[in-house]
Amino acid sequence: MSNSIYNKLVNKETTIAVIGLGYVGLPIALEFARKIKVVGFDINAERVELMKKNIDPSNELDASEFEGCDITFTANIDDLKEATFFVVAVPTPIDDSNLPNLKPLLSATGTVAKVLKKGDYVVFESTVYPGCTEEDCVPVLEEISGLKFREDFKIGYSPERINPGDKEHTLQNVIKVVSGCCDESLEEIAKTYELVVGAGVHRATSLKVAEAAKIIENTQRDVNIALINELSIIFNKLNINTFDVLEAAGTKWNFLKFSPGLVGGHCIGVDPYYLTHKAQQAGYHSKVITSGRYVNDSMGFYIGKQTVKKILAKGKHIQDARVLVMGATFKEDVSDIRNSKVIDIINELKSFQVKVDLVDPHASSTEMEHEYGVGLVANPTNNYDAIIVAVNHREYQKLTEADFENMMKDDKGVFVDVKGIFKGKINRLEYWSL
Repeated sequence: MSNSIYNKLVNKETTIAVIGLGYVGLPIALEFARKIKVVGFDINAERVELMKKNIDPSNELDASEFEGCDITFTANIDDLKEATFFVVAVPTPIDDSNLPNLKPLLSATGTVAKVLKKGDYVVFESTVYPGCTEEDCVPVLEEISGLKFREDFKIGYSPERINPGDKEHTLQNVIKVVSGCCDESLEEIAKTYELVVGAGVHRATSLKVAEAAKIIENTQRDVNIALINELSIIFNKLNINTFDVLEAAGTKWNFLKFSPGLVGGHCIGVDPYYLTHKAQQAGYHSKVITSGRYVNDSMGFYIGKQTVKKILAKGKHIQDARVLVMGATFKEDVSDIRNSKVIDIINELKSFQVKVDLVDPHASSTEMEHEYGVGLVANPTNNYDAIIVAVNHREYQKLTEADFENMMKDDKGVFVDVKGIFKGKINRLEYWSL
């Protein structure tokens, strides 16, 4: 096996190419670049220029993490010709009808196909439904390259497990699932990933098993959160605090710890739709997963409506009301606004003619404007009828009840604490949480 692709990579006789340098691709590219030669490719030339200056456009990595890396950043497809091992790490979003949108994935696959040579390896990291790699990606590779799958080139699938903003569960210390199209490719791919994943790799028995493993990780979490969200709606009608109930139930050794909240982002709020889509094609209409998705997708509207009810209960005219929403990103302490469910709260409030101001220390106002048509305000005023803390950024956790009172129009202010982080700390304002 001296001429194996793994040995050639380790001896720097050949190069690994990472296609797509976002939250997933860039950390992997840099990790590999500490051990072997890497070409980092992204279609966005502006992002590439930033990375050449050791700047992560996703604001996740420090400049120091670019140091000591044997990497070339490029938006030029010709630079991919020297690579023999390709890692595809592009987003797999859903469209407006919640159906899989494979355009970015198939476009990246087409890019690889244009430079694919005999003996090359292509490993996909994007989250997909079981069968997608072989049924959707391989035909594109064969058609454009003119090469035969298995005979001329090998395929692998190794789902990403990167958690934006998480400094504890990093690429190096989370076991990585890997798979290949045959025993030989599995071994080569596994050894290559072992170079950068200290926690080791799990060799899945097939590409489909690896694809399915990834998608159920997020689906399981989605369904569990949906149950807690539904319980929260029930407990609200019964005038019980959900967090008190969870605390009590959590004293049992096998009670699973989940909290109510908005389920957005580009993983948990998206991946289950890939699975239900594939299930439908196979003739099964998923019930538990789709019900969970329905509950989680409607939480933003539910929070908006509850806020309106609380304002009305204070005897105020809703058309004159002004609400401050704190937090726009899909989760705390990150700048990622993709599939943020905070926008659902805002849209629900606006449907009642409520004036809404939005602030977030991590999000970009330009991006918010572009993505959702809602910009951020630089400075909140002091005339709000309600404040909704939608995302528990560390900056907000330091605030006191007096800080919130100073921003309210009068002493009839409503305070909505989506994640319950101020439980027990708000005594004078009208308090509500999930």
